[in-house]
Amino acid sequence: MQGNNQLQTNSQWRGFKSLLLAALAFSLMTVCVKHLGGRLPVAEILFARSLISLAITRFMLSRVGVSPWGHRKRLLLLRGLLGTAALFCVFDALASLPLATATVLQYTYPTFIALAAWMFLRERIHHRIGIAVLLGWLGITLILKPEWLGTSFTGYSPLSVSIALSGALFTALAYVCVRELSKQEHQLVIVFYFPLTSVPIALLFLGNQGVLPLGIDWLWIMGIGLFTQLGQIWITEGLTLLPAATAGSIGYFQVLFATFWGVLLFAEPVDGWFVIGALMVLGATLISFRSRQENIQKQPT
Repeated sequence: MQGNNQLQTNSQWRGFKSLLLAALAFSLMTVCVKHLGGRLPVAEILFARSLISLAITRFMLSRVGVSPWGHRKRLLLLRGLLGTAALFCVFDALASLPLATATVLQYTYPTFIALAAWMFLRERIHHRIGIAVLLGWLGITLILKPEWLGTSFTGYSPLSVSIALSGALFTALAYVCVRELSKQEHQLVIVFYFPLTSVPIALLFLGNQGVLPLGIDWLWIMGIGLFTQLGQIWITEGLTLLPAATAGSIGYFQVLFATFWGVLLFAEPVDGWFVIGALMVLGATLISFRSRQENIQKQPT
């Protein structure tokens, strides 16, 4: 019916806005991690981030009267493990690579999302979604001109690049789990299991190697916890409302945000390649979203 189609369209817009806000929040999180400048161990940053997120999510669950334990515990734990592995890789890459380069490598994950959603969720990949993924990937490459596209990893450690790409793969698998869990679990329960899993794992890796944060470090740590929590809430909502492949293409906006922060805070230059790449990324997002809208409108009324 027309009313149902309108409702679905509104849900798509809400999902779009949620994912856009998630991209902004995650970009601010990377700025906070970058400002720590490798002064704290990656496991310590992850532990602090997860502890803050765990407390906030538990409080939010109690406010809405939802049990935190969920129904599909194995898949919830798997989502937590994959998310933890992804964050370890992302934080390590941010500590060893320039902000822009680390972000562009992380944002190869929509390609993995589309393939994983097709393999595990049996989501049909519309040809426009495939074009959007490729266009977005090419766009972020033009924006940042990563040197790893050449015959050698000039200026960057091959290990750091491999870790960043591994983070993209783990991120994609985690998001596919979120998409499946959203059919049955409350979104705050899905968010809750992420820090519930990452706190003990981070503590195990940290051991006795912790470093006492000093001065403004505490502000960056709080920022990491806050922005990651907001990002997790928004991206979980977005993945509930949009197919995984579509959501992945919209996530390219984080690359634009990260590049903006790089220019503003870390003096990274912007040239013509950035302008062309930015337009391609925006085009990929619009193609992806419009494709979903047209599918809704074609449904029988």
